[in-house]
Parts: sequence; structure tokens; C-alpha cells
Amino acid sequence: MKSKLFISFLLLLVVTPAFGQLSDKTGLVNRLDVKTGGYTFEVETVANFDIQDFNFDEEQKRLTLYVSSSLENNLGEVYLPQTLLSGNFTFYINGEEYFPTIKINDDVSFITLNFTGSGDNKIEIIGTDYLQGVNQTIPIENESPTENKSQDDIGGCLIATAAYGSELAPQVQQLRELRDNQLLYTESGKSFMSSFNDFYYFFSPTIADYERENPLFKEAVKIMITPMISSLSILNYVDIDSEASILGYGISLLLLNIGMYFVAPAIVIIGIRKNSKLF
Repeated sequence: MKSKLFISFLLLLVVTPAFGQLSDKTGLVNRLDVKTGGYTFEVETVANFDIQDFNFDEEQKRLTLYVSSSLENNLGEVYLPQTLLSGNFTFYINGEEYFPTIKINDDVSFITLNFTGSGDNKIEIIGTDYLQGVNQTIPIENESPTENKSQDDIGGCLIATAAYGSELAPQVQQLRELRDNQLLYTESGKSFMSSFNDFYYFFSPTIADYERENPLFKEAVKIMITPMISSLSILNYVDIDSEASILGYGISLLLLNIGMYFVAPAIVIIGIRKNSKLF
């Protein structure tokens, strides 16, 4: 709990001053209840487009998303439970084969979509395995089999992706690796990611859209977040295998970022004022 609070506090200190008033445009977090084989599975999407409807064909092992977007450039992430669909995936957007970025852990296939085209689009996700390991889940009559899975603990990097131009940019990959390889290995990290997703995706689609529309703002965001990303890279070189370690490293990074973003600028401003009074 402590680690979740201090990391959330860090994000509030760094992100909120950088972007000012948050938009009331929410977007675009969708949780789809897919019911099949006597079970229900939650598929979560986070995107700058909206999910109008969806369909699951168990014979074809295919999940179809019907999406609508007012933007030309679309970016989204799909968290697909392994117990629903797994194996080798094939993807289609509007009938044309598409090759997204995909990462997989024991519970979830994490799919990053980046495509163009405003208006209505159809996304098809086809797997080769269906209901794998479902005997270890809980039937729909009692509880959702994925209620405690880790897809809610995984988040994307919409602002960083827009700032650096691609989800394959080294800085964005660094954030993903930190999340996948470090934070998700502790209960505090998982708890933090769940809370962070609810906070981050309230405003990040709007910020990312504005970055793509305004090159100057995009560069300003890049300058603003680069020191924070550089400091977070420290976590990729340490072992975070306990609640105590994530708390210790987190507090250290919190103090480091407070120093970079607030203390150092304050010292510079005070120094300039003192020098101006001398003259």
C-alpha cells in the first residue's frame, strides 16, 4: 500500500504540473465480457478509439471488435486472457492482415494496435488455442475466471509513444520492460499498476492526441518526461524481488525526481533573483 501511494504521488507531481488541467474526455477504457463455453472472460482495451460492439466465434477461435474513431491515427492496447484465446495469432483490420506488437505472459496476451483510418473499423483476432487451462478457472455461475488475472495490472505508454513517435522507440520499450520485468513481480507493483491504469487512462488519450496534432507540444512533453524515464531506467538494472526492495527503490526515485523537477529549478530561480537584486 505504501509503495502504491508514493509512486502515485510521484506521478501526480511530475505529470500533472506538466500538462495542467486534465481533460474530462475519458476514453476509452473498455472491459468486454466474453461469454463462451460456460465461462466468462474479461477482455480489456485501452485506446483512443471506442469499441462499439464485439463478437466471439468459438468455432473459428476469433474475437471481432467493431470500433469507431474520430481520428486518423489510432493507437490501442488489448489485454486478451490466455484462457480465452492463445497459441499463434493472426490479425486482420478491415479484412487485411495486420501485424501488431504482441507480448505474452502466463495470463495475458498484450497486443498493441497502431493503424490509420477514421470512422468504423473491424479488428479480428484469431487464435489457434481456445479455452486452454480452463479447467483451472471458475465457472460463470460462481465467479469470472479472469477476475484476479493480471491484465488489469498492465498498462500502456500512450503519452511516451506519441512523444517518441513509435511504440518501438527505445524509451517506450524501456517503460514496457520496467513494467513487465520489474513491477509485475511484486504484489505492490501489481496493485500500483491497477490503480495507475485507472488514473493514467483518464487523460493520456487526450494528451497523446494533442501531441500528434501539435509538434511543439510533442517536443515539450518529450523534454519533460525524458529525465523521469532516464531515472526510471535504474530499475532495469536492480533486483526487485520483494515488497521492501520496491519500496526502497521507489522512495529513492521519488526523491530524485522531486530534486530534478522542483528543487533544482527552485535553486536556479532563487539564484537568479539574488543576482538581479545585486544589480
